[in-house]
Amino acid sequence: MAKYTMLILCLICLNAKANELFSKADVAAGKALHDKNCISCHASSFGGDGSGIYTREYAKVKTSKGLVAQVRNCNTMVGLKWFEDEELNVAAYLNQTYYKFEK
Repeated sequence: MAKYTMLILCLICLNAKANELFSKADVAAGKALHDKNCISCHASSFGGDGSGIYTREYAKVKTSKGLVAQVRNCNTMVGLKWFEDEELNVAAYLNQTYYKFEK
């Protein structure tokens, strides 16, 4: 029983950290950046509207911090020159729409 209690406490802490990470993000701004800059690349790689990259069975992203790191990686690779707050906005949008790490 103590193991389950500890597990529940750990999950609560992780959820609080995800909420904290995205608390000041602008999800609407993140969606706009995503729609303008990400969809065409993802659609060419995964077909359709490109959302398959987020919903694939073997997703690379496993945590909210990993999501931010992946957005940062794409930003760098594509040369978008987003600021850190813009990366966080996009990550918050993706988290709310696909990953739901904060829940």
